[in-house]
Amino acid sequence: MVDVSEALKSLTSTMESVEAVLDMEKLRGEIAALEEQAAAPTLWDDPERAQQVTSRLSLLQGQARKVEELHGRIDDLEVLFELAEAENDADARAEAEAELAAVRKAVSELEVRTLLSGEYDHRDAMISIRAEAGGVDAADFAEQLQRMYLRWAERKGYQTEVLDTSYAEEAGIKSTTFTVKAPYAYGTLSVEQGTHRMVRISPYDNQGRRQTSFAGVEVLPVVEQTDHIEIPENEIRVDVFRSSGPGGQSVNTTDSAVRITHLPTGIVVSCQNEKSQIQNRAAAMRVLQARLLARQKEEEQAKMDALKGDGGNSWGNQMRSYVLQPYQMVKDLRTEHEVGNPQAVLDGEIDDFLEAGIRWRKQQESKRDA
Repeated sequence: MVDVSEALKSLTSTMESVEAVLDMEKLRGEIAALEEQAAAPTLWDDPERAQQVTSRLSLLQGQARKVEELHGRIDDLEVLFELAEAENDADARAEAEAELAAVRKAVSELEVRTLLSGEYDHRDAMISIRAEAGGVDAADFAEQLQRMYLRWAERKGYQTEVLDTSYAEEAGIKSTTFTVKAPYAYGTLSVEQGTHRMVRISPYDNQGRRQTSFAGVEVLPVVEQTDHIEIPENEIRVDVFRSSGPGGQSVNTTDSAVRITHLPTGIVVSCQNEKSQIQNRAAAMRVLQARLLARQKEEEQAKMDALKGDGGNSWGNQMRSYVLQPYQMVKDLRTEHEVGNPQAVLDGEIDDFLEAGIRWRKQQESKRDA
């Protein structure tokens, strides 16, 4: 039986902590100032400044609405339990307990979001996945990871856009790049950076042997107009080629896919998922800009810890294991968080791993600052 009084007291206490971190008085003051600026008839005379104002205003209004909405739900909870008790209604009690669980989850998510205070944490995320050691199993695993993140975003109602997918010959993918468009997508997903490892009986091994395969995940913040990442034409080489699908088959009758090489750094990006060469070039440039932004910030301020999202780990650092045989388990090697249902995780149920990762990262930052 749920101790309703204790549960509500705990939720209220957590909300007070959240509001203290957000500094609601300051937040409301900033919203009022931004609303005044947004109402100015000359706002769009400077489109760059207008984008900054409207983007920031939308972000802060969303935070304030979330806090107010959760306060209302906590207040309603007390009424729901009182009514269920007064009427001795088991169904009403079950409904109240279900709402309590939902509110707990929402408050926990808001609390975790207050830990996302990095310079780029509020932005959309750009995720790249590549198959590493493990042959065809690694390519298959890379595709499963792509599906996992896309399913996670779909469950949340977040928009996604696949910019490029390079298919492997037998099965799976060599690499993929896609964006997740949602407030704090980058800050939330940046803890996924690193090498993921899968252990299973290989469906591609005719002797049915256990196979270990690896896939690397990179997470970057999507570049905004205000970043000023300018790339002179004489610093890039643009190659066009025919888009390919699974098994290497051509899926386009024209050379619409685009590969861009940044000559000063050697960074190579490609895009083939749009219908036209112009669209693919624009998408590839966005990927290149994101990579250059990460590189620029690393060189200027040594902030790779914040950009890479997991203590500065490169693509080569293992961060999670997915074991399908001889037992069933998914375990985060940094936070020690683990679950016994790999299929649910691969279907997109990764919220608990994300929350544990964000809390772990904050603890590491606190230790460094101490």
